[in-house]
Amino acid sequence: MRDFQLPGRSPVLAANAVCATSHPLATKVALDILQAGGNAVDAAIAGAVLLGFAEPQSCGIGGDCFVLVKPAGEERVVALNGSGRAPKGLSAVVLRERGATEIGTESVASVTIPGAIDAFCALSDRFGRSGLAASLAPAIRYAEEGIPVAPRVAFDWPESGARLTGAARGFYLRDDKPLATGDIFRAPGQAEVLRRIAKDGRAGFYDGEVAEDMLRSLKAAGGTHDLADFAATECTWTEPVSGRYRGHDLLEHPPNGQGATAILILKILSHFDLTALDRSGPERAHLEAEAAKLAYDARDRFIADPDFTTRLDHMISDETAARLAALIDPRRVIEQVARQTEAVHRDTVHLTVVDRDRMAVSLIYSTYWGFGSGIASEKFGILFQNRGAGFTLTEGHPNEAAGGKRPMHTIIPAMLSHEGRVILPFGVMGGSYQPMGHAHVVSNLLDYGMDPQEALDAPRSMAEDGVLKVERGYPEATARALAAMGHRVTVPDDPLGGGQAILIDHARGILQGASDPRKDGCALGY
Repeated sequence: MRDFQLPGRSPVLAANAVCATSHPLATKVALDILQAGGNAVDAAIAGAVLLGFAEPQSCGIGGDCFVLVKPAGEERVVALNGSGRAPKGLSAVVLRERGATEIGTESVASVTIPGAIDAFCALSDRFGRSGLAASLAPAIRYAEEGIPVAPRVAFDWPESGARLTGAARGFYLRDDKPLATGDIFRAPGQAEVLRRIAKDGRAGFYDGEVAEDMLRSLKAAGGTHDLADFAATECTWTEPVSGRYRGHDLLEHPPNGQGATAILILKILSHFDLTALDRSGPERAHLEAEAAKLAYDARDRFIADPDFTTRLDHMISDETAARLAALIDPRRVIEQVARQTEAVHRDTVHLTVVDRDRMAVSLIYSTYWGFGSGIASEKFGILFQNRGAGFTLTEGHPNEAAGGKRPMHTIIPAMLSHEGRVILPFGVMGGSYQPMGHAHVVSNLLDYGMDPQEALDAPRSMAEDGVLKVERGYPEATARALAAMGHRVTVPDDPLGGGQAILIDHARGILQGASDPRKDGCALGY
């Protein structure tokens, strides 16, 4: 239980349904959908699409999504891969011949075909109750009327907005300046796109005038994209990957997502008695950092497009985890493992919904870097993601860039299961931090007995590029001790990620919703 004399918030308790998103309007809209008779899928789509206007630096219809769904009345979990592919004309060979060693995050070569809209259409068709038009209606309204910029969004806008180019500056800046807290952001062009999707389904986006607008803008920027690339976009239904930790199963989206990395981190940590350590002490933070370095190295070597990912079973096997755990010295830093593949950043949204029938959805939606590639379509203002920056140009690598291929993705929705029943749909957004964030939150719950809100509130650290980022929530003594172990400790300017979670208490028939204080959002229930 939290100390009620200190700042904080309690988890939201409700018997029927709970929604948790990173913006209050998205949470409210999702709850409205549920109370009007929709289910968790209808609500999740409504909240996600609205977030594209409430947090336009983080996500939008020009991006991708991954989804985990536990249907009502059963405990199996279905995964949906809504990530788009590189245009057929993308070639690592050509890029290398031009002298490139990586795909720049603001280059047109980084723009993969948006996959989220196709996924939302498929998700609604298979599991929705109210229909896609009902889910899109709130976002259409708010895109036209506008949404006041929230404090965290305003915090991100100046740095991310500096990357905008061409038409995007007119759509996402005001008088060539970033929007501030309380300014109204409107996107009437995208409202029109959503109306066409509501009427015509995926064809309203991937064919006709909208697709032609996107293609024209990409061609003008030097892209190899073609209308056939848009028409061929198709999401993929698949199954989650899973791993055991403290008698529970962590379910993650399979590659090309990096969810298996979180499983490996927890399996490495299972070789240490974290419960005997101070939850905010240096020993625990050190073990998490070392486990993450080793797991991320495995990620960079194995995870790619599902058709190219190799040895996934080996990556998350108990034997691999044991060998990696044996490399960790609980008192000293091991050498930083070289990063091989991806450009990483923090801008993503995650939301989760559980309805009265106990359908559960964990959905993550992103344009990758802040404002994606910084390139937008000329007429409708659709901002393009830069997921192609997640490819490598290393010849022969599983994640080598190629036309028609999906890049390694950072975004990962998750669920936690106990004795065959889903008890926690959740996610922690934040670029490369996400697997470490998942492991940290699961450890907070299972090793330290925190409720879901406490698990999200707790301070975080992140080992990356030879530096250990330690949030200000840690005691100063912890930071000093970590430095003495050999870590290069820094306090990051930005918070590490953000998350949402809903604990399903099957025994008592209640739900506990939680929303990360590092974002503007909240959980609501009824």
